[in-house]
Amino acid sequence: MKDAALDGDYRKNIQTGINVEIVQKHHQRTGILTLGIVKRILTKSPNHPHGIKVQLVSGEVGRVKHILDS
Repeated sequence: MKDAALDGDYRKNIQTGINVEIVQKHHQRTGILTLGIVKRILTKSPNHPHGIKVQLVSGEVGRVKHILDS
């Protein structure tokens, strides 16, 4: 079972400036993760079953799979 505080499915757990691992759209089949710092939160709803969509400082966009900052 997932730890709710580190769950990327809930917008309340994600803030700009935190370290996360995302999966980009073109890596969804392989599950390759990209590490980065959140620049913007793109998902407006409070939760999403596949992860909240964010843009990283590097410009990459994807859904949060792991929150690395606690």
